[in-house]
Amino acid sequence: MRILAADYGDARTGLAVCDSNETIASPIGNAEGKGLFAVASSTAAKALERGAGMIVVGLPVNMDGTEGPRAAKCRKFAAALERELEGKDVEVVLWDERSTTVQAYRNLLAADVSGKKKRGLIDSEAARIILDSYLSYRRNQKQKEE
Repeated sequence: MRILAADYGDARTGLAVCDSNETIASPIGNAEGKGLFAVASSTAAKALERGAGMIVVGLPVNMDGTEGPRAAKCRKFAAALERELEGKDVEVVLWDERSTTVQAYRNLLAADVSGKKKRGLIDSEAARIILDSYLSYRRNQKQKEE
């Protein structure tokens, strides 16, 4: 199944998608629009456009496992996505995204991506990391079931 991941943010929401075999996660840019509902609409449209059967939304959990105000915003975003996708066969899942932005920043530094360009890519790279983590989890779950 194709899965789309979203790293929801106030300024930008990065998106990534995997292939139908759930092996390769690739960044696909940022959702368009200003405000939670416009971004949710744009994200839902991208998921449908790419034939995704699931959207994984990064949930920023604190290192101690608690949730703060940012997590509450992401939960609202996930709820808005569910409303946008009502009647469609697309599941919305929240996934722990601890440290993904830091890792995305490191990945772009290692790839020698410059300052201004980095700002536009960091969110979609974070979404790719979220999706990659979720795909690893799914593979592990399938192996446990076998």
